Amino acid sequence: MAKVPPTYIGIDVSKARFDMASSPCRTMKSFLNDRSGTDELVKYLCAVKPVLIVLEASGGIERALVRALVAAELPVAVANPRQVRDFAKATGKLAKTDALDAQTLARFAEAVRPALRLLPNEMTLELRALVGRRRQIIEILTAEKNRLSRASRRVQTRIQAHIDWLESELERYNEDLDEAINQSPLWREQQDLLKSVPGVGYVISRTILAELPELGCLNRKQIAALVGVAPLNWDSGLMRGRRVIWGGRAHVRTALYMAAVTASRCNPVIRDFYKRLRAAGKPANVALVASIRKLLVILNAILKHHVRWRPVVNQLD
Repeated sequence: MAKVPPTYIGIDVSKARFDMASSPCRTMKSFLNDRSGTDELVKYLCAVKPVLIVLEASGGIERALVRALVAAELPVAVANPRQVRDFAKATGKLAKTDALDAQTLARFAEAVRPALRLLPNEMTLELRALVGRRRQIIEILTAEKNRLSRASRRVQTRIQAHIDWLESELERYNEDLDEAINQSPLWREQQDLLKSVPGVGYVISRTILAELPELGCLNRKQIAALVGVAPLNWDSGLMRGRRVIWGGRAHVRTALYMAAVTASRCNPVIRDFYKRLRAAGKPANVALVASIRKLLVILNAILKHHVRWRPVVNQLD
């Protein structure tokens, strides 16, 4: 009997439907994006037994399907859309439709074989939603405060009323976050460990718990690459370009940036490290990015070894 080749599946997710393609057999199917369509797609994939299923991150509309696939114990990976699009361009696929995107995802799954990622549980998703909404409220609040001084007197009254409402809403979200953290003994312990590091407070520790659940489970190189603070080579022939950082989790990196700025003043390890780089002639932004990476490595070691901050904790890994 002829050996059946392994099957790789790509699924393009839209609000209306799921477009599915397989590789190398090039099967195409479409399912409605509703409960019955999801059940039908999962049932079909359970029968096919694919080696890997790849979807793009699509602003959250893919999450229900991903949860259903994981519950059915199917191997699924959520890929970065930029990486998939670069793959499509590299293979000469410049046109873009839902069906073509599904075919590209299937070929991407077969060629690249992205690693399966541990998906956050419901509690982590809820915490992530609270942290994200709190961040949005702060952005709106900042914009309204900037508008206040430039507005006419009548408009100022309405803007001030909106600011008052946003501040009360922000306080409610802070209370909701406290309640969510307190419901989990693990989160309470992890938050306590993270906050023991000078420069890390409530906001940064909650952002890390929500957006970086892998912290403490990966080594220093992996966690730096995941956040997007690992220096990447930019060399060609005899040319040696500047090292750059790219990709990663922007919200986590932004939070760590603020933590590193504070830590460069009050954390003895980060402060001495930053000053040493500046004394060696490194630009301020380069020294700060290196400080972010060092702080991240320290936080990773703290959660990995379940120890509170001490000045030599950065030696752990």
